[in-house]
Amino acid sequence: MLRIFITKKTFCMAQLQRSRLMRLSWQIQKRRQSSRSKSLFAAWAIYLNEDITVYHLVKKHSHERYANKVDAANLTLFKQ
Repeated sequence: MLRIFITKKTFCMAQLQRSRLMRLSWQIQKRRQSSRSKSLFAAWAIYLNEDITVYHLVKKHSHERYANKVDAANLTLFKQ
């Protein structure tokens, strides 16, 4: 019984990740007016490199002079 619950939960998480990926690729396709495959590839690259992207954005937009510098470890690009 527990095993069935875990597989359903895993399936729901995979479904959620795919829907996020598709939503992001549709936004990219609309903004850049590119082909479906190019926008899906770009969305997949963004999704896989989320932690690196957030780190570079925080580093780029945070200044060392400000006392309230944000820690990149606590941020995510997508809502969980």
